[in-house]
Amino acid sequence: MQMDFANHRLDMSRCHVMGVLNATPDSFSDGGRFSRLDAALGHALQMVSEGAAFIDVGGESTRPGAQPVPLQEELDRVCPVIEAIHAEMDVAISVDTSAPEVMEEAVRLGAGLINDVRALRQPGALEAAVASGVPVCLMHMQGQPGTMQAQPLYSSVSREVGVFLMERVRLLEEAGMPPDRILLDPGFGFGKSLAHNLELLDSLEQLQTLGYPLLVGMSRKSMLGHITGRDVLERLPAGLAAATIAAMKGASIIRVHDVKETVDAVKVVSAMKEARA
Repeated sequence: MQMDFANHRLDMSRCHVMGVLNATPDSFSDGGRFSRLDAALGHALQMVSEGAAFIDVGGESTRPGAQPVPLQEELDRVCPVIEAIHAEMDVAISVDTSAPEVMEEAVRLGAGLINDVRALRQPGALEAAVASGVPVCLMHMQGQPGTMQAQPLYSSVSREVGVFLMERVRLLEEAGMPPDRILLDPGFGFGKSLAHNLELLDSLEQLQTLGYPLLVGMSRKSMLGHITGRDVLERLPAGLAAATIAAMKGASIIRVHDVKETVDAVKVVSAMKEARA
């Protein structure tokens, strides 16, 4: 399945790596490191050279306990970075936002994917996404970032995540979005316990049967810390294991902080799948 991300056409039957670029002062693993434009561009260039097919630019932290960012502040953080990357690099750009105004401006400046952790539930977001003409990724989150880890509860997390995502797909398609512009993200770490996250990872094939490419993000997250006992900057080996499992189970995009190492892991999985075919 081919998907067009603002003139970057990619085969979604293959696994691609998305590099994380947080233009924020308070993200959980790299807050403040790339809030200056020159630092952000340098990091984006490094990730592209390491094999990133996407750069995911975000201006609002969605870590557990995070507080909302004023609209103008989010625009000021995100837009100059997207504009500069689009001007200087040959890479698909994703905007990590829930605000319709940010979606519109980011796409105008060159973003080719809208990556919304709230699955277009903010007022006006659904309409903005449809009007944008670019693909959108719908993510599952129980609650909001400020409260989502306060005793998340499911009867069956994989079933409930699938039901939620398909309801959002239904509304998006009814609003006019072509099915071939929709991706899904089960939302690892967003209102889920370790047990929930592990069940989701184990059932990625089940979510793939929904018929839309899957984007997954587990890089450096607390689920890996709970398993290994490692601090956030010491979770690369665990992150590579999680990324490898996701790639083997059919994920189309893996969102990570450590691009070079993940690209190598994905290459091994792709080589194995090609040899098997």
